Order: sequence, then structure tokens, then C-alpha cells
Amino acid sequence: MNQERLYQVIVAPHVSEKATLVAEANNQYVFKVSPDATKREIKMAVEKLFEVTVTKVNTVNIKGKTKRTARGFGKRNDIRKAYVTLAEGQEIELGGE
Repeated sequence: MNQERLYQVIVAPHVSEKATLVAEANNQYVFKVSPDATKREIKMAVEKLFEVTVTKVNTVNIKGKTKRTARGFGKRNDIRKAYVTLAEGQEIELGGE
């Protein structure tokens, strides 16, 4: 996988209360990923970008909510998240800490 594709696969870290609890309890990190990314691409991207060993990748597709606006109905964007499990004793520094 080329360097350009690595940065297209991982869009951003997903920071939420649930993501923080999962990171502390299960050594998992949550990332927003591109809709066409495969589990193998996500694993390779995380291993190369953060220099860690990935043991498991779970993905989830979240449909955007339909909202009513003054001009009718609108829809928020769909997102895809990846729950990445790291090997024992490894962690990712996501900044701000």
C-alpha cells in the first residue's frame, strides 16, 4: 500500500466517552475510516502510521440521521468506524495528553 492511500484510509480518530472507555478497558482505539476501506487496509495503515501491532479490526457502518429542515428533509452523512485492538502492552498516543 502506498503512502498516499494510508492517509486516505484513516480519516480521523473518533473521540467520545465510549471510545475512551473502550481504550482503557480493552486496549482498543476507534478511528473514522473511509467507506471503501477494507479491514486489511485499516490494519496495515494503523501499523505503519503508529508503529504498533494490530491483533484485530472490527468495523461498523453508521447511517446518517434524517433531519427535518425548513426546506423539507435533509440527511447527515454516513460514517464508518473501525475498532482496532492492539497487542498487549502497546498504545497509541493520540495527542493532547
